[in-house]
Amino acid sequence: MTREYQRGTSLLFKSMPGLDDSEEDRVPASVTRVMDGHVHVFPDQILRAIRKWFDAHAWPIRYLLTAQETLDFLFSHGIDRIGALQYAHKPGIARELNSFLARLCADNERVIGMATVFPGERDARGILEEGFRLGLAGVKLHSHVQCFHMDGEAMHEIYDVCAKHEKPLIMHVGREPKSDAYACDPYELCSADRVENVLERYPGLRLCVPHLGADEFSAYRSLLERFDHLWVDTTMMLADYFPFSIDSDFRGMRTDRIMYGTDFPNIPYAWDRELKRLAAFELSEDVRDRILFGNAMEFFRIRL
Repeated sequence: MTREYQRGTSLLFKSMPGLDDSEEDRVPASVTRVMDGHVHVFPDQILRAIRKWFDAHAWPIRYLLTAQETLDFLFSHGIDRIGALQYAHKPGIARELNSFLARLCADNERVIGMATVFPGERDARGILEEGFRLGLAGVKLHSHVQCFHMDGEAMHEIYDVCAKHEKPLIMHVGREPKSDAYACDPYELCSADRVENVLERYPGLRLCVPHLGADEFSAYRSLLERFDHLWVDTTMMLADYFPFSIDSDFRGMRTDRIMYGTDFPNIPYAWDRELKRLAAFELSEDVRDRILFGNAMEFFRIRL
């Protein structure tokens, strides 16, 4: 399913290339509808800090767009709906981020915004409940950046509030991509076994692990078979960019639990690179539509 590489080594470093691949003006003609469920939007000041980090430690970001420009770009290129994600890299900024995203969503019902919080910060439950009242649809966390332990007390508070309010949680807890520039080692914090424990303890929690669970693809394939409340997304795993990218058309995977996502605009290649590859997979029309649209509708509980 994937190519081999030296596991646990740092894969993010300044010399990772930007790809000068071609892009189209619209989604492929064979695709009827698309939700990109993994799009990053931040206020301008935080965007600048993120881009500085990527320049120093990852890859050149191809699309230097503001939050509104990001939404406008994708909609103008034929994306039907957007899952807008953010994460708080330190305590004390989540309320500002949530208010910012709620205002963006209020101007366009096709944008599904996710609240964030810094695990363990004061009044984390109140911050999330306030975000839900503002109209945000769930929660986004990033273990590599926020350095949380999935089985810590602070995380159980977040799982509980999401389950209580029936709000989904998108949580980057796959081990890759690893970087020495992170303040913590993802291999010490992240594992499919720990996710399994969360799924068993919170059967009412809808959880999505991005990047197909990279790099533990086989383990997540097994978890998808066992847990109906687990989803994964495809973000950056169809681009043939990392050495652990998926290189098959989801054979053996539960395709009713896979959602399309990209990490746009923070990518080093064309916006439609993964979409074109997915469109070329030997999938039935129904399976392709579910991956590109329907599964996300179920995860976010959006009614058309």
